[in-house]
Amino acid sequence: MGRGKIAIRRIDNSTSRQVTFSKRRKGLLKKAKELAILCDAEVGLVIFSSTGKLYEFASTSMKSIIQRYNTSKEEHQQIVNPLSEAKFWQREAAILREQLEILRENHRQLMGQQITGLGVKDLQNLESQLEMSLRGVRMKKEQILTNEIQELNRKGTIIHQENVELYKKVNLIRQENIELYRKLCSTMDNSSANGSTFVPYGLNAREEPHIPIHLQLSQPEHQD
Repeated sequence: MGRGKIAIRRIDNSTSRQVTFSKRRKGLLKKAKELAILCDAEVGLVIFSSTGKLYEFASTSMKSIIQRYNTSKEEHQQIVNPLSEAKFWQREAAILREQLEILRENHRQLMGQQITGLGVKDLQNLESQLEMSLRGVRMKKEQILTNEIQELNRKGTIIHQENVELYKKVNLIRQENIELYRKLCSTMDNSSANGSTFVPYGLNAREEPHIPIHLQLSQPEHQD
């Protein structure tokens, strides 16, 4: 059998009233949370029990929701009554001044100023905020240093490859100089065998050069 309908009226029995309040309160908070998540809505819920105990739920921040509610209500009243526009903007300016003062106070507290009136819990929250900020700064610094190290390693690899290529070119030029020197020695031997002595300019016949010789050949002149 299905559950019968409950009459919507005050429950006289205090125990049943408390049990019903606990069940309905949990269901209402659950529905408010689901509404905020599924529909991307900004939800604020405030419940006071018969004993005066507070239960609340806010999808973002209860303070911001209440401020938004007051602003929307004033805007609606402004549309209904255009004569209250000046009063509306005065309230907006007052709210902005209040928010600015709150931000300045938070900034001074983060800088370690005007913290004498804070309690232990407030100081612990401030310390946690500073630690989170410091952790974020360190992570950003480590990321930048890592990127710079990777860039330097990349440039070092490129320079190393260029040095290897230059070393290969130097060895190739050295081998070509050795081959030219051998050909020159062979020519000198042939000249000596034919009875003529050929001594290159700047080279002593008694000495055997141990370094490569750089030759520069002149171009033949064109004849008419």
